[in-house]
Amino acid sequence: MLLLTKAIFAVMIGFLSSCVLGLFLVPLLKKMKVGQRISIFVGENHRKKEGTPTMGGIIFILPTVVITLLLLMTGKIPYTDNLLIVLLVFVSFASIGFLDDFLSLKRHDNEGLTTYQKLFFQIVVSTIFFYIYMKNGGQTSWVVGTLHIDLEMGWLYGIFILFLLVGASNAVNLTDGLDGLAGGLSAIAFVAFSLISFMVGFEDLGVFSMILVGSLIGFLVFNTHPARIFMGDTGSLALGGVMASIAILTHRELTLLVVAGVFVVETLSVILQVFWLRVFHHKLFLMTPLHHHFEKLGWKERDIVKLFWVFGLILAMAGILFGVWL
Repeated sequence: MLLLTKAIFAVMIGFLSSCVLGLFLVPLLKKMKVGQRISIFVGENHRKKEGTPTMGGIIFILPTVVITLLLLMTGKIPYTDNLLIVLLVFVSFASIGFLDDFLSLKRHDNEGLTTYQKLFFQIVVSTIFFYIYMKNGGQTSWVVGTLHIDLEMGWLYGIFILFLLVGASNAVNLTDGLDGLAGGLSAIAFVAFSLISFMVGFEDLGVFSMILVGSLIGFLVFNTHPARIFMGDTGSLALGGVMASIAILTHRELTLLVVAGVFVVETLSVILQVFWLRVFHHKLFLMTPLHHHFEKLGWKERDIVKLFWVFGLILAMAGILFGVWL
């Protein structure tokens, strides 16, 4: 009952804080003309969104960090090294995204950091994560009890961590292409990871995840179609990075593939498209990531988002069962 109370309180305070921040931030960014530049390769419906404020990830990042720190200072949640690591990853990946968004706005185009620059910063943060993780006695074995897997990876676990952090952050970034899509899917995924964290003994990460869920729901008030603000790379990179870090710290790395299944499929669609073009010299999908394929088929944006949310919810429920069972 106490955990349930904490979870409800975390969601409520996260939601209210992000709503209040959004009410001030959205008009402020509009006034500052912090508008998103839309790619010339997307459809006319997206071209109409030109100038919509970006960097909206601040709406859920700032409340989540501040509320978590306040709860730590007041002793409502215990201080743990895991919580410190999660906050570090969250803020670090958000900073990379913020820099990318800032450069895009400064140059008045849709290109911020280059792919290699972004990858370099992500690798640096992932390396710091692994160093702190090992410094605090983190395990280097990959254990999946139900599959009878107990593989000691040694330093290779660092490569594994790097792959998860970089892959997850870029996967959410790729999925952030329709109003409310990445935000809604992330909220669903963090509900799953919160419940898993509570049930396997990581109360600190469970409370953090629920604060983030509430903040994301508050963000969706401004981000669902028609979006009044986009999360930008500021938000998408932070969400993917922290999602992977929680999976690693709770030793539920394989569960991440299930809970974040829609993000994984979106990323695979891009990889398959490139492969198909190079090998067979024609497209497998009309456009990637996958949500754009449905747009090209004539689906309405809201219907695509709803469909993907439903699949995200199904996979999250499966992930909860899998995460607790393993």
